[in-house]
Amino acid sequence: MSNQGKMDCGRRRLIVATAAVGGAGAVAALVPFVSSLLPSERAKAAGAPVEVDISKLEAGQMMTVEWRGKPVWIINRTKDMLETLPKLVDAVADPKSDKEQQPAYCKNDTRSIKPEIMVAVGICTHLGCSPSSKFKKGAEEGMSGDWLGGFLCPCHGSTFDFAGRVYKNKPAPDNLEVPPHVYLTDTRILIGEDKKGA
Repeated sequence: MSNQGKMDCGRRRLIVATAAVGGAGAVAALVPFVSSLLPSERAKAAGAPVEVDISKLEAGQMMTVEWRGKPVWIINRTKDMLETLPKLVDAVADPKSDKEQQPAYCKNDTRSIKPEIMVAVGICTHLGCSPSSKFKKGAEEGMSGDWLGGFLCPCHGSTFDFAGRVYKNKPAPDNLEVPPHVYLTDTRILIGEDKKGA
């Protein structure tokens, strides 16, 4: 091979090597850029939506997920639970949910999109304690004999029905918050957004 041919071959190798190094550098620069577009843990904590599969949530069961650092309850209410709601209109402080503790599409008798599925932030509106569920009716653990079931805040005794409505004359001033949410399918809920992709 002539000297000219050796020089041309060396140049080609140099160009290929330079292109390869440049391409690797571009990929290395691209990875942090793409990563910067993904939501950080801090952004997620600040309110990124949470998708939840409720396909295994049976009637009468409750599951808890985290959204914005808060517990969100998802309850598959039974027919019996739903039947208690109209009986409590005179017992709860805000029976028609006039205070804005829920999106407009949940301002109804069940405070939900689907009557059987309740989605609510599990934090008492008094001082931020987390109420416990007292699903059973009757005088149990200090509840009166006419207790129809619902939630009890152990901190100061506020009680809520199966729609998250606070009973009258309790420390909690408002019903439990219902977060914005949308059904992506019959068994998948997106908590934190009203519309898919919004």
